[in-house]
Amino acid sequence: MQPIAGYGVARVLESGHPNFQKGDLVWGITGWEEYSLITVPETCFKIEHTDVPLSYYTGLLGMPGMTAYAGFFEVCSPKKGETVFLSAASGAVGQLVGQFAKLLGCYVVGSAGSKEKVDLLKNKFGFDNAFNYKEEPDLDAALKRCFPKGIDIYFENVGGKMLDAVLLNMKLNGRIAICGMISQYNLEQPEGVHNLMSLIMKRARMEGFIVSDYYHLYPKFLETVLPQIKEGKIVYVEDIAEGLENGPAALVGLFSGRNVGKQVVVVSRE
Repeated sequence: MQPIAGYGVARVLESGHPNFQKGDLVWGITGWEEYSLITVPETCFKIEHTDVPLSYYTGLLGMPGMTAYAGFFEVCSPKKGETVFLSAASGAVGQLVGQFAKLLGCYVVGSAGSKEKVDLLKNKFGFDNAFNYKEEPDLDAALKRCFPKGIDIYFENVGGKMLDAVLLNMKLNGRIAICGMISQYNLEQPEGVHNLMSLIMKRARMEGFIVSDYYHLYPKFLETVLPQIKEGKIVYVEDIAEGLENGPAALVGLFSGRNVGKQVVVVSRE
């Protein structure tokens, strides 16, 4: 049996690689364990900036942050004044995409699964509007209420019925970045999508992406985001579980929306 692999923050205890020295802090793919042997150092990045919480490198300044940055700016090619919709908007990626869009001057709406998360989107992250998808019997109507003139950009995190409703509400030349489809991950038979014809009629583009294809932009990403964090222009919410023994429950909670913000498991606070 092998430990679960995932993104984490760690301190180097020994190294046989010239780019990493004893005592260095790194983020990247590690095991769910107290000590990991990393045989593929290309999956790790040295942490140079320690004047922000180290946990941010599991989210805001790590893989989720890069996912938000690459998916929004590189895949969606946003413009000031455009309308942007995000599903799973209070999660590790969504909360950042929404703030990037607001900083650019876009109109931003997000969906989430509880009143607490909806309030977070509007009052902490500065979204223009948000709704609880669990309380909306008609997602198409909810989107038309929030976007009477349609959606320029949809950042897709859930798939299923939400994607189908969004397709009916895209603007001409709209863009959809497919980041994830969490509603489909545990289904034996994934739901079908019925409104793909809208992509033709709206001349819209739907593109999937993998964040690792964009890691060469990480230095540019840090140059952009670090000053915004320090100036308070970007805020970030984490949901912290203490102790490796609480990791499994935290993981399972992701699939029911129990977490608020980026789910982090603290193994050690050394």
